[in-house]
Amino acid sequence: MGTVKCIGILTSGGDAPGMNAAIRAVTRAAIYNGLSVKGIYRGYKGLVTGEIKEFKSQNVSNIIQVGGTILKTARCKEFMTPEGRQTAYDNMKKEGIDALVVIGGDGSLSGARIFAQEFDIPCIGLPGTIDNDLYGTDTTIGYDTALNTILDAVDKIRDTATSHERLFFVEVMGRDAGFLALNGAIASGAEAAIIPEFSTEVDQLEEFIKNGFRKSKNSSIVLVAESELTGGAMHYAERVKNEYPGYDVRVTILGHLQRGGSPTAHDRILASRLGAAAIDAIMEGQRNVMIGIDHDEVVYVPFTKAIKNDKPIKKDLVNVLRELSI
Repeated sequence: MGTVKCIGILTSGGDAPGMNAAIRAVTRAAIYNGLSVKGIYRGYKGLVTGEIKEFKSQNVSNIIQVGGTILKTARCKEFMTPEGRQTAYDNMKKEGIDALVVIGGDGSLSGARIFAQEFDIPCIGLPGTIDNDLYGTDTTIGYDTALNTILDAVDKIRDTATSHERLFFVEVMGRDAGFLALNGAIASGAEAAIIPEFSTEVDQLEEFIKNGFRKSKNSSIVLVAESELTGGAMHYAERVKNEYPGYDVRVTILGHLQRGGSPTAHDRILASRLGAAAIDAIMEGQRNVMIGIDHDEVVYVPFTKAIKNDKPIKKDLVNVLRELSI
């Protein structure tokens, strides 16, 4: 590819608070280092359709505090085909883009990996997903904000659960990972978290009823990850109604509420660090890596590792929740 002179930046997959902070950091770090920047709208779809615009420093003014993504995001079936990727590559070349920075989750990074391999393009990934499920980074852009949104919601639900002496199942996001449910439960003082990582090991409802829900408690809150493996909050509410009819059960599904909102200071700083590090990586000649944070240090994680390896749930966190929910 030779020397990189122009960076393309896109956001893909589910939006996450802090993506705009990352767009801002990548754009300004690139300009600071003498590179030009082009914003690609609607993720990989914009690469295929040629929806690309030059970005100057002022294009990213006053966005660090805004949730969502100014570059928009969309699914793109065309990019999943070799023909679609060829069109995307042709548009890149036409626009003079030499390297790509992709902000998104595992699906987005998988697309970047295939694209980079087929056309020998330097691609750098930034972990932007509220699920916190990418391997090789302690945390992902948007996770902290989503966790605080869950915390705020559960605090409010607790008031009505206590007033009515009810058992609430609160469904949170995390299709394949229980980080939001588990840490949300610890932070909000919930009685249990039902997560996909342990769905095959134990009957999590039975364990909760036996251990966590004592008669001395007049209300209870259980966080449930929305995974197919857990069956979601409605599934557990139905089970309680059938198996433990003595409980007054309610369900709250937080849904896309968790994706929006102004990013926390933590997410703004994380996105800024990772965005600046993405340009450092390109200047160093790195390719096919995700920029992560490990013990507060910036690290480069090969796409293959970040995508293929499952990020483990810390067992000691499960024990903390179990001990503190008695």
